[in-house]
Amino acid sequence: MTRSRALRRLSPLPVGVLLLLLLGAMAAGVLVGAVGLSPRAVLAELADRLPVISVDSGLGERSAAIVWDLRLPRVVLAALVGATLAAAGASYQGVFRNPLADPYLLGVAAGAGLGATLGIVGTGPASPLVPAAAFAGAVVAVLLTYALGSAAGGGRSGTTLVLAGVAVAAFFTAVQTFVQQRHADTVREVYSWILGRLSTVGWSEVTLLAPYAAVSLVVLLFHRRLLDVLAVGEEEAATLGVSASRVRLVVVAAATLGTAAAVAVSGLIGFVGIVVPHAVRLLVGSSYRVILPLSVLGGAAFLVLADLGARTLAAPAEVPLGVITAFVGAPFFAVVLRSSRRGWGP
Repeated sequence: MTRSRALRRLSPLPVGVLLLLLLGAMAAGVLVGAVGLSPRAVLAELADRLPVISVDSGLGERSAAIVWDLRLPRVVLAALVGATLAAAGASYQGVFRNPLADPYLLGVAAGAGLGATLGIVGTGPASPLVPAAAFAGAVVAVLLTYALGSAAGGGRSGTTLVLAGVAVAAFFTAVQTFVQQRHADTVREVYSWILGRLSTVGWSEVTLLAPYAAVSLVVLLFHRRLLDVLAVGEEEAATLGVSASRVRLVVVAAATLGTAAAVAVSGLIGFVGIVVPHAVRLLVGSSYRVILPLSVLGGAAFLVLADLGARTLAAPAEVPLGVITAFVGAPFFAVVLRSSRRGWGP
């Protein structure tokens, strides 16, 4: 798509296509599983919960519990995590004007990894404190990154902030490695978390993530026009009355909040925040007024489909979700890097 044909406003066609893809992916996620259930009965069970429809699905209590307490919460969780990571990736790429930026740029992954490791060592892999520890570690890492970057001039330069994130990530990774070596019996559980997984029993993980994801997505979508302004340069943005440092702070804070919450319930799932915004950009152009909302829908659909593959490709075993996204994302990203000749500004 040429720059002159790039979309500057949301069009009903791409929104409709991605909505249909997301709904289809979510339906497949609920219908397909290790336990064989009649698709007609499952759809009837879902319809029966609607306020104006009464349908006898014929599902027993156990089968209905599989639908409502296992499959549907996992599908919704995958959609929330995918939407949050994709939106965060697009926002980081816009605020740093770097197409390689991803949601783990500022030490989120390293901080969450250290927090999860400490939680697993201290309380066990099944403890409900592990997601809280991962969230706390991610937030602490980003706060240190921003403090270090601001002290070195990061308020004026996104590059300095990124370099600060590299330093903080290296330090947190070193501490995590030291803790793992001191507690070798937890290595398997830690690496299982690092590779990413969506394991739900009920709706607790969804209710944990949903408020943070909602706040993050609303703030990022509200700032999508300002990301287009930043793309022309900080001096030009200042002449238009836009404070680049303030926009950067708000966008980074919102993206990091959503990423930390997503990582806390899913582990580290790579490539979503790079692949989805790139795919959207190739299809509709480089305006973040369009990229961000479409990335939300595309990220949700992508991760629901990836999780479906993780559950079914090696059934009854389960492939780590991060492995599935890497299998899809790495070749796609290599093709994008090789073939793309376009600029990254609007």
